[in-house]
Amino acid sequence: MRIFVCIKQVPDTETKIKLKADQSSIEESGIKWIVNPYDEFAIEEALKLKEAVGQGQVTLVSVGPKARVVDALRTGLAMGADDALIVDTSTPLDNLLTAQSLAAVIKSEGPPAMIFLGRQSIDMGVSATGPMLAEVLGLPHASLVSKFSHEEGVSRIEREVEGGSKEVLEITGPAVITANKGLNTPRYASLPGIMKAKKKPLKEMSLADLGFNSEQNKVHLTNFKMPPEKPPVKMISGEANQQAQELVKALREEAKVL
Repeated sequence: MRIFVCIKQVPDTETKIKLKADQSSIEESGIKWIVNPYDEFAIEEALKLKEAVGQGQVTLVSVGPKARVVDALRTGLAMGADDALIVDTSTPLDNLLTAQSLAAVIKSEGPPAMIFLGRQSIDMGVSATGPMLAEVLGLPHASLVSKFSHEEGVSRIEREVEGGSKEVLEITGPAVITANKGLNTPRYASLPGIMKAKKKPLKEMSLADLGFNSEQNKVHLTNFKMPPEKPPVKMISGEANQQAQELVKALREEAKVL
């Protein structure tokens, strides 16, 4: 059983983001990079599936600059994944080209039993790569998965839908699953796991090896801007009836929402 987990390296949520002078992208120097938190749920679920079945191989796949993305892959290997592959590219790829690259890697490595991803990356938050990967591979998929079990080739899935409702699905055979928060509790990388990760196989590929190039990007992002500063909080003093009158007046004359 070959289980693939597609992961992304993203800036730490506590990192102070700065923009390049030309506003073409963020300034990457000084950023602390981590495994996308949603992808940690994906790694954990892949490891749990391997343990439940009693055999298998968990393979991590990532697209990005080798110089730093290798750290994210080593983190996943330290958690317990068996091997990893990286598509080395210094140019950011859009969701479609990323999905096509991941699909090409998975096809070249052999038929997948299951593919896991995080529901979205915390830097871009598009939630498109998983469904696109499923489409390119011609596989069924389920997104926002909060419960997952697998028995005798059938995956039973519970996923969140609008309005707080739950949807229960059964999928036979290989599928693409995007993990939601709450699916599991990702394990920590132990010291022995960290030491073993240094010796686990890590294969490198380029976009050219897969028949792609960065010029095939369909989406190009420009003119990045920081969010505007939030206005200071206005405190209203006085008795309750006075506060209510002042609040209505502020909403009507200042906020102009009434």
